[in-house]
Amino acid sequence: MNELIEKAYKIVHSLMLENDAFSKWLGIQVSDIALGHCILHTEIRSDMVNGFGICHGGITYSIADSALAFASNTHGIKSVSIETSISHIIQIKVGDKITATAKEKSLINKLGIYEVELTNQNNDLVALFKGTVYRTGKAWEV
Repeated sequence: MNELIEKAYKIVHSLMLENDAFSKWLGIQVSDIALGHCILHTEIRSDMVNGFGICHGGITYSIADSALAFASNTHGIKSVSIETSISHIIQIKVGDKITATAKEKSLINKLGIYEVELTNQNNDLVALFKGTVYRTGKAWEV
């Protein structure tokens, strides 16, 4: 494993996810890490739906936000979101298996822009999320 990828893996798994109670509650499993990139998965449970019986928008937002956080911190600099938005495209139901794929679109000294696609088990695009992060300049201690 490349040294930079190994460091990114440790940041995401050992320093971030290990201490992220909410991502754990969401059932998030990270399957791929690269610089500026993250793929994670979760399954929608009955306690994640709203009064319409569909996945609460805050759940899909949180899944995408976790993918953004992990992807944006892979460069070893502590990064936090400063602006995010989501478009919900297809209803998500209990039992749906969601994959969130975060991709870096732009990275400069203090800012990073990311796009996160959420797909279901049929590879249908169910939501599209965009996030901007502030790069604090503080390095992760790995």
